[in-house]
Amino acid sequence: MGTGKGDFMTERDQQKLDQALDILQAQVPDRLCRVIRWLRNPRARMVRLPLGVLCVVASFFWFLPILGLELLPLGLLLIAIDVPFFQRPVATATLWLEQQWLRHKFRRSSRARR
Repeated sequence: MGTGKGDFMTERDQQKLDQALDILQAQVPDRLCRVIRWLRNPRARMVRLPLGVLCVVASFFWFLPILGLELLPLGLLLIAIDVPFFQRPVATATLWLEQQWLRHKFRRSSRARR
């Protein structure tokens, strides 16, 4: 455990990233939740980093029927687990996107009940 300001910020950023991943896991189907849980395991680093880079690269082919733009945030999340520099911006963006998605989802379900 470090005592420097940078260490504190990195720990806080890691907690924010963990929160974003926890929310994501709660929103996806069980099968995908198990995959994310496995990828978050420190032993999965050798798979996580290349898979994250592959997702980011694949997101640039969003116009193809199989690939989608949603691979970009997924890839960035996977990379951010191991690269502290990405943790703050990726966690902040992910939490914001999740909040917007849940707000949109809630509005749609409210309108459907009327």
